[in-house]
Amino acid sequence: MVNSMDDHSIRRTAVIAAEPPMEKTSRPEHKQKAVDGSAVWSCNEWDPLEEVIIGNPLNARFPTPDVSTQVAEFPDRSLAEIPRGPFPQRVIEETEEDLNQFVETVEDLGVTVRRPHTWPHEATFSTIDWQSQGYYNYCPRDVMMVVGDQIIETPNVIRSRFQETYSYRALLMEYMASGARWISAPKPMLLDSLFEGIDMDRPTPRNDEPAFDAANVLRCGEDLIYLVSATGNEMGGQWLRSILGDRYRVHFLKGVYYGSHIDSTLVALRPGLVLANPSRLNDKTLPAILKQWKVIYSPPMENMDRYDAEYLSKCIGSDWIDMNAFSISPSLVIVDRHQPTLIHLLDQEGLDVIPLTLRHSKLLGGGPHCVTLDIRRKGTLERYFD
Repeated sequence: MVNSMDDHSIRRTAVIAAEPPMEKTSRPEHKQKAVDGSAVWSCNEWDPLEEVIIGNPLNARFPTPDVSTQVAEFPDRSLAEIPRGPFPQRVIEETEEDLNQFVETVEDLGVTVRRPHTWPHEATFSTIDWQSQGYYNYCPRDVMMVVGDQIIETPNVIRSRFQETYSYRALLMEYMASGARWISAPKPMLLDSLFEGIDMDRPTPRNDEPAFDAANVLRCGEDLIYLVSATGNEMGGQWLRSILGDRYRVHFLKGVYYGSHIDSTLVALRPGLVLANPSRLNDKTLPAILKQWKVIYSPPMENMDRYDAEYLSKCIGSDWIDMNAFSISPSLVIVDRHQPTLIHLLDQEGLDVIPLTLRHSKLLGGGPHCVTLDIRRKGTLERYFD
């Protein structure tokens, strides 16, 4: 069921229009629908996509080499060994080419695509405790999350991301005017003490204040799985639980993976089906609620020899970044074209696959799910687990 790039537009449009096959799951009678008029509505990772933000790589640079960057991205290196400065111009240009192809592919399906403003990430900014330069707008998934009609700015761990959502300010104002609820988490101080005395083999910011990236969260309707890792402390999940209220359940995933975000560890494909990373999870360590669903384990990542040693020495993402799939609907998913065995596995599960390429996903640390933020999906807020 892998679509060719010649005929994919017609076939994928038909996929979205059709009622997708779903495994039976436990659901309550009450279902909350989107707020009339609001541009923001997304309750999970798979409902049919209507509007999405896709990242902008212009002016991208490595995050400033400080303790926050060290913990979140390079825990195995000293500050002096962390790459610094702008990403190579060739990388920026090729990434923009790839993202433009991504945009065109999604727009062919009738999906509205928005892009963040270009930001001067080379500029220095500061608090009274530290100063930093910026990072990038390549991964909108990291700095904001949508829960129902709420769009939430998260208290990111890396100091270089402190002003990143300003690139989205015009969009956020527009979404608020449409009726969406716009929430910003308490701005973290990100003091050195937040990162002191932690085990760098299991790096997790101390619970001095809420600190987490939006991509630490996997949304499954009323249930959210929160990864405690280098980019999210437990207090961050507690804050999220407090702000969302009693209807939502936040489940902590701890002690399985410390590197960064959840979306190269777990990919929720549709109700009843989840893709898991076998190097980080097994049947015993899966989140308890996911044991109610069918779990398929990703095959090993392929074609890793496309990178040379010099390139790899600067990469932010792991090999598993190519597992980072993005769903257009419950039966259609975008996957990196370099992973034919994974594509075949998803095909066996009845999924149509759009194979696309992000040539520098490993260097920049972001695959198809990372470079997107689904703003509006057509669906209802439901409970999928007992």
